[in-house]
Amino acid sequence: METRFKKVSQIIDIGITLVAAVLSAGTMLYAVSHFGLHETWPELVLNVFYIACIAMMVLYFFKRLDTQRFNYWITVFAGITVILRDILFAPPLVNYPLHLVCLTLSVLLLIMLTFFYARKDWQTYSKRNLWLLFLVDMSIAILYNIDIYLDQKDVYTDYLLIEIWIRPTIIYGLVACFISEKDAKAEEE
Repeated sequence: METRFKKVSQIIDIGITLVAAVLSAGTMLYAVSHFGLHETWPELVLNVFYIACIAMMVLYFFKRLDTQRFNYWITVFAGITVILRDILFAPPLVNYPLHLVCLTLSVLLLIMLTFFYARKDWQTYSKRNLWLLFLVDMSIAILYNIDIYLDQKDVYTDYLLIEIWIRPTIIYGLVACFISEKDAKAEEE
């Protein structure tokens, strides 16, 4: 079976992303089964989108999905998870200013994701802009981690610490795949 990426560094980037995302999503599915669907159904909904992103990365890696569809659907699914987890059903944070910063960064991330794919010539999107997507999402995850450490620890804490990092991992995979695709096109020309 032919793969899209030939360089070892590109394969390692995608491999690390897939392993981290699968372990995180698997842990969250275990949490859903452990705590029951009644308490954790929102996590199951988010996991459906995360698992779809993982499946698309695998399809993209094995050239079963073209670049335009890959970027479109990963962007849409990441945007849906931003809307659901960080905007509509934002978790109550201990520190209100921290909550406002997370909400502002989430709206910024949603705008950036929209701008990423809404461009007429989306292939001209720069590496710096792509890494900015990842950095904003990582900043949101770091702020959520800070809030969790400020709050009292409960039975959900360990699972929340894992769930927070799934989307930044998927965004990193989007960035790694897109940059690798741009590098491959540059080599062809």
